Amino acid sequence: MSELDWSTPDGLAAIKDHLAAKIEGWRPPVAYAVGLSPASSSPEWAFGHVNLPGGRHGLPAVVLATVLKHDGSTATLDVSLSQLAAAIESLAPAEACTEVDHPNLAAWRVVLAEAESNPARSMVAVFVADLDDPVSSEADGTMRATFTGHTPEL
Repeated sequence: MSELDWSTPDGLAAIKDHLAAKIEGWRPPVAYAVGLSPASSSPEWAFGHVNLPGGRHGLPAVVLATVLKHDGSTATLDVSLSQLAAAIESLAPAEACTEVDHPNLAAWRVVLAEAESNPARSMVAVFVADLDDPVSSEADGTMRATFTGHTPEL
């Protein structure tokens, strides 16, 4: 790819395709999110933004998967502060495209700030390749419970 165009939706789609082609076995997840462990006795994981089935935000999934060295299959992966910071830095140029919202960046920045301010909190990335796949963790179950009309089997 000779020149990356971060300023248009078509450019972002081309960047997504370019990066996805570099991930062996890549399959776009039907849903994904970055979650933060509870800050209190609540068992619920916090998700600032969940990319629901049928969503259109594919570039953040590819960027996150690239940083985590993941193929998009159903999984819950631990995320370090440096990994989330790298994902944010890698995706930030997409803000040049003002025609689309960037909810993943906004949510990831909040998660990173929360995790930095409270080292007892941990972060995970949840990828769901197929809604029929078994739930991979409590965080996955919490995320899938946000899907309208879908009750995950834990």
